[in-house]
Parts: sequence; C-alpha cells; structure tokens
Amino acid sequence: MSEVDLCCLLDTYLATYSYCGGYEPTQEDIKILKFILSAYNSSEMSTFLHLSRWTRHMTSFPAEVCRAFPPHALNVPTTNRDIVNKILTSISTANINCTSVKSYSNAVKQSSFQKNEREKPTYTVINNPPVDLSEKGKKAPKKKVEKEKSTVSELKPWPSYIQDRLVLWDKLKAEYDARIASKTPEDITITLPDGKDIPAESWRTTPYDIARGISKGLAENSVISKVDGVLWDLDRPLEKSCKLQLLKFDDEEAQQVFWHSTAHILGEAMERVYGGCLCYGPPIDSGFYYDMFLPNSQVSNLDFPVLEGLMKTIVKEKQPFERLEMTKEDLLEMFKYNEFKVRILKEKVNTPTTTVYRCGPLIDLCRGPHVRDTGKIKALKVTKNSATYWEGKADAESLQRVYGISFPDPKQMKEWEKFQEEAAKRDHRKLGREQELFFFHELSPGSCFFQPKGAHIYNSLVEFIREEYRKRGFQEVVSPNVYNSKLWKTSGHWAHYAENMFSFEVEKEQFALKPMNCPGHCLIFDHRPRSWKELPWRVADFGVLHRNELSGALTGLTRVRRFQQDDAHIFCMPDQIKSEISACLDFMRHVYGIFGFTFQLKLSTRPEKYLGELEVWNNAEKALADSLNEFGQPWSENPGDGAFYGPKIDITIMDALRRSHQCATIQLDFQLPVRFDLNYIGVDGEKKRPVMIHRAILGSVERMIAVLTESYAGKWPFWLSPRQAMIIPVAGPFNEYATKVKQQLFEAGFMSDVDTDDSDTMNKKIRNAQLAQYNFIMVVGEKELNGNTVNVRTRDNQVHGEFSVDDVILKFKKLAKTRTLKSEDEF
Repeated sequence: MSEVDLCCLLDTYLATYSYCGGYEPTQEDIKILKFILSAYNSSEMSTFLHLSRWTRHMTSFPAEVCRAFPPHALNVPTTNRDIVNKILTSISTANINCTSVKSYSNAVKQSSFQKNEREKPTYTVINNPPVDLSEKGKKAPKKKVEKEKSTVSELKPWPSYIQDRLVLWDKLKAEYDARIASKTPEDITITLPDGKDIPAESWRTTPYDIARGISKGLAENSVISKVDGVLWDLDRPLEKSCKLQLLKFDDEEAQQVFWHSTAHILGEAMERVYGGCLCYGPPIDSGFYYDMFLPNSQVSNLDFPVLEGLMKTIVKEKQPFERLEMTKEDLLEMFKYNEFKVRILKEKVNTPTTTVYRCGPLIDLCRGPHVRDTGKIKALKVTKNSATYWEGKADAESLQRVYGISFPDPKQMKEWEKFQEEAAKRDHRKLGREQELFFFHELSPGSCFFQPKGAHIYNSLVEFIREEYRKRGFQEVVSPNVYNSKLWKTSGHWAHYAENMFSFEVEKEQFALKPMNCPGHCLIFDHRPRSWKELPWRVADFGVLHRNELSGALTGLTRVRRFQQDDAHIFCMPDQIKSEISACLDFMRHVYGIFGFTFQLKLSTRPEKYLGELEVWNNAEKALADSLNEFGQPWSENPGDGAFYGPKIDITIMDALRRSHQCATIQLDFQLPVRFDLNYIGVDGEKKRPVMIHRAILGSVERMIAVLTESYAGKWPFWLSPRQAMIIPVAGPFNEYATKVKQQLFEAGFMSDVDTDDSDTMNKKIRNAQLAQYNFIMVVGEKELNGNTVNVRTRDNQVHGEFSVDDVILKFKKLAKTRTLKSEDEF
C-alpha cells in the first residue's frame, strides 16, 4: 500500500470514527500517529480533512495521558478490526516518543491543520531529542524552524498525452472548418433586446461581429452572448435569424462562463505542472475549481505561486478558446489516457456527438461556452486546495482539488480580497467563540452546544416565530423524534435518503431519527376524519431533526447533524393554494424585514420527470405565479427546476455583505397526500385529496444564527442581543446599587450584567462593555443612587443621559416589542 493510499484509507475511516480503535484513543492510535508525524509534514496533510482533524486532536494529549491509553479498543466490529490491522501492518514504526508528539502539537497550532482560509506559513518539524534541563542556568536550544518551499515546476517535456491530443485535434478541426466554410451563407436578421433588427449572414456573422458593429467598448466588455435564450460563444457563427443578448460580467450567467473559462486555464497549468488526469472543473458560486487524479503525489499550498505564475503566462498568450464537435468514438480515442473522462463518455454522454474546447495545449471534454481568449482574464488567484473523492463517493478514487477566483478587472480582485478579510472578521465560528455563544465538541460532531448567551438568541428567534404563528393561524404540535422505518418507506424517503439518516435496530425492527417533520404531520392529519371546514389546516413544529452529514461536510452552524427548523405544513384545498401562498410570502417579508434582509424570488416549474397530472401542475404553477404577481416584488422563472412532486418558490436572502443564502422555502407537494392516502370530506360529501404546502422561513435555526451573526458582525440588535445592558459603578461604594439595578433589569426580562471589578477604572469598564457589544452601558454614582436613576450611553458612545430605572425598563420593553434594528438611536 502506498503512503497516499494509506492516508486515503485512514481519512475515509476517520470520517466515521473518532479514533482508529473506534470511540476511544488507544496505543494503536499512538502507533499510527507516530508514523504519520514522521512521514508527512503539515502542508502535505492538510488535504486530508478527517486525518488532519484526528491528528490535531491526538497531539493535544499530554505525554502522561498518552501512556495511559489502553493497548487496543474492546468490542470493535470485525470489519473495523480488519481495517485497523491492515493499516498497522502497512506502516513501519517511527522512533518518536510522546515528548516529541507533544512538541509537534505546538507547530500544528500554527500550521495548515488549522481550518483557516487565510494562508499561513507551514513548517517542517525537527524531532530533536529531549533536552536535559536539570542543570541550573542551562537553557534549551531553540528548535530550528525551516520554511518549506514548493518542489514542483513546469514539466519538461510535457506529458505525452498532450501531443497525442493535439494531433487528433488538428486533423478533426481542419475537417470541421472545411465543412463550415462549405456552407452557403444566407441573409438572416438578428434582433437585439431593444427590438432593433440587424442584418447578418448565417455561418459567417458572429455575436462578436454584431457587438463590434455597435461599439468597440461593448465588444470588449461582453463576456458571452445568448442566442434565443441559449448561451453562445462570441466567436461562434450564427446559424439562423435569432434574438441576441450580449452579457457582461455583472450578469450571473456571464460570471459562470468567465469562471469556467478560468478553470480551463487552471486545468492547463495543472497538466503542465503535475501531469495527472483532469476530472471535473466547474464554476461555483464564487470562483471555480479543478479536480485532478494524482496517484502518487498531492497538491500543496506551497505550489500556489507556481500555478499562478503559469496561469498568468497563459493569460498573456491570449490563447483562443476553440470549440469542436466530435463523435463519441473520436472522443474515446482522444481521452483514452484518462479513465475518468472515459467514464464520463460511457456513462453520461448519450448522444452520438458532443463538444470539446481547446485553449493552448489543453483540450477538454466540455459543453462550453467560453470567453473569446485567455487574455480576457485580467486578475486571478489560486485560493485553496483540498482532497475529494471522484463524484463525491467515499469508496472511489481520491482526487486533488484546487480552487481559484478571477475577474476582468484588477480592481475587482482588490475588492474581493477586502471582502474576504471582512468576511473572515465576521466568521460566525470566530464570533461565536469570542462572544461565548456556542461551540462544538469532538464527542458530538455536528451538534452544537449553545451556551447561555447563545441560547438566548436561539430562544428569541423561536419565540418571534411563535408570536407570528399565533397571529397567522398556525397551531403548534410536538411530534416524535424516532420512527419505524415503515414510515419513511411510505413517504418515499427511505429509498432516496436512508444513508443520510441515523438508523438503528430495536426489537428486530429498523428505526431512525427523523430528518424532517412532514411524514409525521401527515400522520397527525390522518389521525381522524377531516372536513373541508377545517381547511386550510396549518401546523407548525420546532422538533429536533438529525441528518447524517459526512463529517468532512460539517461547517460550523451552516452544516450540522442536529438542528431545529421553523417547520410548518399547510393542508389545503386546491382553490386555496393562491391565498395560502400569498400569506406565506407576506409572513416571509415581515420576518426578513425585521432582520434587515432583502431577498430574491424564483418560481421553479415542472421538471422533465414529474409525478401527477399535467392539469394539476399547470393550475398550481398559475396559482404560484398569480401570488408572486400580487406580492409586488420582482421575480423570475426557473423553468424545469421544480421538485418531482410539485412546483416551488425559491427565496434567496442577501445579508449585509451582499452574500446570498437560501433559508426559506415554499414548496407545493401533491405526492405525500397520495402516499399517505390523505383525504377530507368536501362540500359535496365526497372524499377529496388535499394539497400540502411545505413552508419554512428561518429554515434551520442554527443556520439562521450563523447568517445573522455574520450579517450583524456580532453587533446584535437589542431584541436579539445576549448583552443588552451593562451596569457600571463609578467607584466601589456604588457596587451595591449597580447590582440592584442589574437585578431590576434582569427581573424585567432583559439580559443585563454588572461590572464590579474594582481593579479596572470606570473608563476601562465602559470600553470593555462597548467592545463586548453591550447595546446600552449604564453608569451609576452618588447622583444616580440618590435619584434611583442611571446614566445611559450606547456601545457607539452615543450619550442619552440620565433616566429613571423604571423609564429605562419601559423603553427597553418598547424596543423589544418593535424589534427595531436602530434601538440605540430610538431609545
């Protein structure tokens, strides 16, 4: 077994288990740890997420604790034992004692094992022997810290498959160009978005020609075109009369094309540096990545300057992006060296021909389209790397993934870098730790521990939604956490979602923790006969949900295993869909308005594969569209993106940094009522099938807290704040009065604290309270004691002056009730 295979095996195993022996550390863990520390440095290890996490944890144990670990774990399943034995027989024991293991942890704290997006220097650890410090006056010699350097450079010569591809390309491209040249051009008409018609020739005129005819600036700033609604290369000849749009970088689709093209530049650089097999290289929400199979090596963050330098050279060369349609047989010949491309061709390409794109020596299987040439990318950056699996399957090959970002203007790159710095400051994991809101623990991965101040935020959000439920006709229920698998088989979740559920056996029956509430709510609806007079029936549930997310996918509060939702379901008649959707949209607008969020709406319509009757779908989509039109906010259609069981409205919120998050959902469901055979007695006395609406606004409460933490940068509005008031006495004699005021505010329901630490000056206490983001700081002295008052100022040092304690409580109650975002100004 190679060292890379060993790391992949360990990484996969530790995705499920906390330790090599199972659920407790043993001497076997220490034995494997010694080998890992001797064989790899931190930068090499950073690509293995679970192995890195285990290494950080193991190196945190003191030497005396390590020596006390049992030899091996008891009652380990046979399969696990076999894997551990396979690992142990594959390593050679390194001569590293627990002292050096402990010293290594100090370097780990500074290394890329830390989950930090900002690049930090990495170090090679020199395992010096223990130093005898028993003699007085002797000092231990400082350990030598060597800065690592990349060991890669551009391959000379390039891999042989590059030239083989080019030979076949040249032959087929010449044939293709000849076919295009032989076509007889015809007069066609190009219609622009403003309705203007421009004459052109089929098979000769390109979108770039049209753009250049309008203005040189438009031609140069256009990233891509759209022909009759389909993305189209700017240099690809137009084939018939059509409607033409020219998209700039500010368009979302143009950004995706721009980043996809930069991914090809990255792919070319990776081939020329590593010589591996490229896999997938798509654009993502903010940038792009490329995966490569490297059986005997890994990508290191030390390689980034090498990759960036070569990418910039490729940009300077202004390599044109060329499109070529090829037969499946020719493609299999071209990519015969790459087993991953061959899999794609055999498993996913169902047409006799498909396209490839070339830029410089890179030729890649790709639908396109792309920018005109590599010179369009004016600023680029390789941002991070990681390990992944082929198509996300843990039992498949391990791949190296490299991420990047690019822009058509260097100014945009500088703005992006500033944005990343600000986002890092606002990271909810950082602020959650600093403000003592929540934390995670190895013994319960993916399940958050909310501390008292974090629980206050959590409960305030839940109570806010509960208040709205009472106003809007929702009834709250409490449903079980554990269900027999028969429920999930009835709902259809077992066939498609079982691997994401925590399941277990009880009395020879299979049970599972619920990952969603909807099937349970169907049981409640079906518990007794229902009449049309009861509809719409709106039911809400804050029940605890569990989803078995892969440990590598767990990310703070945004991806967890244990969470709660403001989950609600509406059972209604078909003719009530429109009014219920309108009410859901109004509910959402009210909540997001309180938070200060703006949002975008999209109607996702019937997919190609759908269940149910076409007429029912058409009527439902019309009802949703009518509701959106009456709602009065701009919306767009997302054709074919609905779920197989019903159309939906996708809601994307924008936070203070203009980042998008999808939290809310409004989803029609025609299928669960069928699966559970739900019905109600209609006006005519006949049984009717209800329609089910899935609805959430916060979505996961945990995820919403993450979004709010980063949007507010930890500067919580008063109604949510875990630190609403700090009472500060001017001197020790007034500590008792300050404590009394604090208690009055606390008993009135507010999060108040008092600072009676006489070692700090009053000004220092005020500054500490402001930095801790207390909304209001109240100073008390002799005057305030005699008048039963407080002197009020805000965290932004806005001085409001002297108020009685009773007046402060009344003002606080008003601020809490209105849930204003400007509490300090409106006090």
